[in-house]
Amino acid sequence: MTSTTRFIATSAASLALATSPTHANAQAASAPQSGYAPVNGLKLYYEIRGTGAPVVVLHGGLSNTELIEGMVAKLALTQRVIAVDLQGHGRTADIDRPFTCQAMADDIAALLRYLKIPRADVVGYSLGGSVALRTAIQHPEIVNKLVVVSSVLQPSGWYPELAAAREQLGAGLAEMMKPSPAYQSYARIAPRPGDFPVLLDKTGALMRQDFDWTRDVQSITAPTLLVFGDADAIRPEHMVEFFHLLGGGKKDGGLDGSGMSKARLAILPGTTHYTIFDSPLLPPLIVKFLASDATQTAAKGAS
Repeated sequence: MTSTTRFIATSAASLALATSPTHANAQAASAPQSGYAPVNGLKLYYEIRGTGAPVVVLHGGLSNTELIEGMVAKLALTQRVIAVDLQGHGRTADIDRPFTCQAMADDIAALLRYLKIPRADVVGYSLGGSVALRTAIQHPEIVNKLVVVSSVLQPSGWYPELAAAREQLGAGLAEMMKPSPAYQSYARIAPRPGDFPVLLDKTGALMRQDFDWTRDVQSITAPTLLVFGDADAIRPEHMVEFFHLLGGGKKDGGLDGSGMSKARLAILPGTTHYTIFDSPLLPPLIVKFLASDATQTAAKGAS
């Protein structure tokens, strides 16, 4: 086994481990309302917890709603949280369709229509962050505020060593990943547990796709919070470029904040791509942003 293969397998396992709920969080979480939405040929699994303004929460690659239960429980203290298992993940069975962030974004829009929710905030991490981003681009009319955690606009945003590692992600890692939370959770809740190698193959193919969303991002009208770790898998230069494209970091915000844009940038200390969604710093940051009036501040700056 090559060192690159070991790297991507360890990274994938660490990703799911970092987002696994603690026992205390799992006990504290109330039983969710759950169901399957018939959207775009999928039976898309969702869970709803809490009351208040609706917010969709999207997990990372190889993860699922069970593995982000800790985050969901914290946000559900103040929000009506709709957590979703994306195509081929968790309790959502796969269909004969490649994994693309664009198609998954259409799934989220269709889910909100099914639930009769006209608009919602959308929070996503890694793969889920990319899906959240595409939802705001493709369906701006349904997104109030957007939170993107540790995602990129184009593959060059990742450090070069990850490009080599992505080439190795596929069904060949299935056996090695069996001890990981990613596999254990999938085997426990997936409609077809034997499809785990397919999940790895499709995720690998998605990660190897070339894309460039730099122009698309400039069309986003929703107030947006970008969150990264200071030891993230994403280059700091890319974080700043992302922020600039959303209108942030263009000038001094001013004593009264009138120079601020609708974009916010947060870099969490001592945090990697694999630990950021489990960081205790993240939930209060998201809650504060969702409760703030970024639109009013930006409008004041434009006047």
